[in-house]
Amino acid sequence: MLLSQSPAATHPQLPTSSSSSRRTHRSAPPCPRAGAAPAAAASLLPPGLRAESLPRHVAVVMDGNSRWARARGMPSAFGHEAGRHALEETVRLSRAWGIRALTAFAFSHENWSRPKLEVDFLMGLFERVINDSVAEFLRDGIRLRVIGDCSRLPASLQRTAREAEEATRSNSQLDLTLAISYSGRRDVVQACRSLAEKVRAGLLSPEDIDESLFAGELETSRGSYELLPCPDLLIRTSGELRLSNFLLWQSAYSELFFTDTLWPDFGEADYLEALCSFQSRDRRFGRRNL
Repeated sequence: MLLSQSPAATHPQLPTSSSSSRRTHRSAPPCPRAGAAPAAAASLLPPGLRAESLPRHVAVVMDGNSRWARARGMPSAFGHEAGRHALEETVRLSRAWGIRALTAFAFSHENWSRPKLEVDFLMGLFERVINDSVAEFLRDGIRLRVIGDCSRLPASLQRTAREAEEATRSNSQLDLTLAISYSGRRDVVQACRSLAEKVRAGLLSPEDIDESLFAGELETSRGSYELLPCPDLLIRTSGELRLSNFLLWQSAYSELFFTDTLWPDFGEADYLEALCSFQSRDRRFGRRNL
């Protein structure tokens, strides 16, 4: 999860990341990319990466903060602070290497079932993280958007997110999407309801509805922003092998990369491994190569 400072430690000294065993798993071919990395970014790529075959959109399930903290005898907040640094580094590398969109799963709709004290703490941290990042986003050309059931978020967090989205709307170096109170199933249901309302209002007939029209009603596509391509690559950390209700429609053709590395330890070497794995995949999109 994307979190800010722990109430118990303003800037805790974080242990140096250690290497972890990893495993990768293959998925169905990814959604077509909307374009490769800009030529300007090619010179910044580390050996092993090819600008012309980088994913345009990377999605990340950031998992393992609490386990990372428990292994060090520390409270979960310590792990979330370390996880924040991991996300900041992933954002930096994505921008430097020419990846155009990064979507991070910060808080699921199911996470509302956690104790109220923990949820309130997380909401306050999300608000401070977004607030503290706006100046950096403006400087680095990062455009922020927040998706999920915003109606359940505290009013101050909703306001902070709206203001940050508006302030960064014209940026174009990297689209950073934070999924907060997000559910892939709920996303599909709200898209169905939206189309049903349009049919009832006489704006559409059922025969008009196709995959493209449906995709346009998903939270990743709605609003005044340009449409994001589906994630080409979806990364999940901590050794768990599931999507956990994240971008279910959008990830239908995403390449999946699973690693045993806990999110706070996820760094440049791990990201490079995931991208190199992506570039080695045979992406047929259901077709047979002759």
